[in-house]
Amino acid sequence: MTSAPATAPKGRRSIVCAVAVAGLVAFSAFALWRFVDALGPLDLRTSDARSPIVVDRDERLLRPFATPEGRWRLPVDVADVDPRYLAMLIAYEDARFARHSGVDALALLRAAGQLMTSGGIVSGGSTLTMQVARLLEPREERSFTAKLRQMVRAVQLERRFSKDEILRLYLLLAPFGGNLEGARAASLSYFGREPKRLSFAESALLVALPQSPELRRPDRNVNAARKARDRVLERARQNGVINRAEADAAKAEPVPQLRRPFPMIAAHAAEAALAELPAATTHRLTIDARLQTSLEQLARERAERLGNKLSLAILVIDNATGQVRAQVGSPNYMSRERAGAIDMTRAIRSPGSALKPFIYALAFENGLAHPETLLDDRPSRYGSYQPENFDLAFQGTVTARKALQFSLNVPAVELLNELGPARFLARLQQSDVSLEMPKEAAPGLAVGLGGLGITLTDLTRLYAGLARGGAMPALVRRADAAPVAPSQRRIADSVAAWYVYDILRGAPPPDNALAGRIAFKTGTSYGYRDAWAAGYDRHFTIGVWVGRPDGTAVPGLIGRIVAAPILFDAYGRLNREPEPLVTPPFTLQATTATLPPPLRHVRHDVPKTLAATIDAPLRIAFPLDGSRVELERQNGRVVASLALKASGGAPPLTWMVDGAPVQAGSLRREAVWNPEGAGFVRLSVIDARGATDTVMVRID
Repeated sequence: MTSAPATAPKGRRSIVCAVAVAGLVAFSAFALWRFVDALGPLDLRTSDARSPIVVDRDERLLRPFATPEGRWRLPVDVADVDPRYLAMLIAYEDARFARHSGVDALALLRAAGQLMTSGGIVSGGSTLTMQVARLLEPREERSFTAKLRQMVRAVQLERRFSKDEILRLYLLLAPFGGNLEGARAASLSYFGREPKRLSFAESALLVALPQSPELRRPDRNVNAARKARDRVLERARQNGVINRAEADAAKAEPVPQLRRPFPMIAAHAAEAALAELPAATTHRLTIDARLQTSLEQLARERAERLGNKLSLAILVIDNATGQVRAQVGSPNYMSRERAGAIDMTRAIRSPGSALKPFIYALAFENGLAHPETLLDDRPSRYGSYQPENFDLAFQGTVTARKALQFSLNVPAVELLNELGPARFLARLQQSDVSLEMPKEAAPGLAVGLGGLGITLTDLTRLYAGLARGGAMPALVRRADAAPVAPSQRRIADSVAAWYVYDILRGAPPPDNALAGRIAFKTGTSYGYRDAWAAGYDRHFTIGVWVGRPDGTAVPGLIGRIVAAPILFDAYGRLNREPEPLVTPPFTLQATTATLPPPLRHVRHDVPKTLAATIDAPLRIAFPLDGSRVELERQNGRVVASLALKASGGAPPLTWMVDGAPVQAGSLRREAVWNPEGAGFVRLSVIDARGATDTVMVRID
């Protein structure tokens, strides 16, 4: 009877406590709900801001670009990194990553207990998901509210993404010192390779750096980086990720102390791709990275042999698809001396004799000539224009085959005169190439010998058209673009294209090269400014240009001597045997004697006059008046020779320098002079009739 009053207050206290607890839980839940509601939705814009990258046809990295903020944050996926690195990362940072839902309660309790017993932070309770949350919404303060925010965001991330997707965000955003973000950027910068294959030591270093990226940067504090790496290795050993021998061997590896430059393969093509689609993060090109790297090395080696300030460009086209397999715009993109940043595959230059095959193709197509048709290689004049061969000699009567194989100028002009320059230019323009014509006069016969401007890209496309039986390729540069409709443009019919191929395949190759493997043609522009070579077989067409980007004359810069060897070396780096073109039907296999009579000789619709009857004025053709010529020096002395060329006049010729004769009685219109030093000189030439011409030249 006496215990009832005591029980009632005790029950009331229990009810009050239960109500208080429920109220506290409800208040906490309401406060948490308001806190979560105030946070708003997840903001993933940080993960969207990535470094644009350019990759080759097989997804190999060619060149990355920094973000607008100057950071290197390269796209990466879980499958792109070494599994051993991921195992170390999870073992060190978040052993229960696969089991928790964003927040590891056991880790938090352990961290709280260590904090109370030791008075300081011994181990953190952050999970990898919480670290991703902090990277997505970076904040400087380290408070309970900030930690609670990370926990809420971590739960949201776990509900929205899979574990692999969360790992991918960490691999993309984790800081690694300086402006490096993400495991891929760090691996390329510190180790010089993709993170697909990493050593245990490299994996441990990448695990350690994000905890204190600035204090542990190996390029600034190698000792701190080594200690942090070794702690990760020891933890990995304790957790069974690696054994004792592997840990000891990894600790003995040196720590990289320098950042490596990021890849810059096909730099010009990469820049063009980014400029074309600046909003895209990945640009996949048709370029083959292995071939591109090999040809870039070839360009550097050859440019160093040729001399300072010379540039070099190479373009490779797949004939079947029109895809660009390699594009070397210069020997060294970073070289200021060679103007390496200029993409010389797109520069407009004079092609010299490289357009002659298309004169012959048009003549064959129109029934004007056949490879065995006889042409005259004799002194000739067409109005005021008097063509001369490169060696200033004449071969007499030759077949079209021999005339093209030896790149004789006079027979080519003879055919062009019969066809008409306007007709020839119309065919080139109808084939969808860009030409730059002289502005001061109407196009004349000189266009066949390089009297116009064209890019290496368009010239190589023209030769690819010959390799395709006359059908021009639609150039394809992006492997990720929609299929390009086949071009309906033609540079020649199939029979004419094969005739040209058959002729050019028999052209004499450069020294130490095998004959009959590819069809090729060279060209040298007026004044030795550009050297060209283009060649093709059934599968590939390669174009080569050599010269100075500023257009300065380079004595001795001749296509056959300079560009052709590079062309044949480039073909050797394709690592496949050249295949001949298929002979089309209706080709006429004959000798000159068995040709139909109209094809044995070129029929002349417009008469030409012999140079013997009308004299051309004496002129110094090279060097030009007021030009600047750079010659090779050793120990301050000029050691190279300067070629002198004249046109017109009546041989023999006498050459003089500053009034002193250097060569007299020459029947040729070409001479060689060895300068003794630099400076301005006055060059003069006098012919047998007393006519003279003088130019002022600066020798450097």
